[in-house]
Amino acid sequence: MRWLRARLAGERGSAIVEFVFIALVVFLPLVYVVAGFSAVQRGVFAATEAAREAGRAMGTAPDPVSGQARAEAAVAIAVEDQSVEATDVVLAYAPAGAGCDAAGSYSPSLAPGEEFTVCVTVTVRVSLLPDFIDANTATGQFVVERDRYVDG
Repeated sequence: MRWLRARLAGERGSAIVEFVFIALVVFLPLVYVVAGFSAVQRGVFAATEAAREAGRAMGTAPDPVSGQARAEAAVAIAVEDQSVEATDVVLAYAPAGAGCDAAGSYSPSLAPGEEFTVCVTVTVRVSLLPDFIDANTATGQFVVERDRYVDG
């Protein structure tokens, strides 16, 4: 038993050094990865909710001009709700059946029974990553079917 006490007496204070080493090597990168993933997930939530709300605002509007204004306001509110910068948000429309790859050149006329797709792309900036890394974009898509029995 005496030999064990002598051996442990020589290692006094090494636990704190090991803890600091483990904290720096393992815990700090782990916290950064979790924070980065949560920022990207926040962008996905913002894009999905913004597309849904913009589609609902545009689909219930009386005319395309006020619909566009309503959709932009809905996107701004949905993105702000997820604490994402509104400067990195793109709102575009695509014809029915086309994906968000075709978005941008289409403008809904809001005719009765018209179908179109609302696409919102959000770019999320993860801290400490360079700006040229654009793999952190999320696109939300929502299909709008305008009511056939509206005045218009």
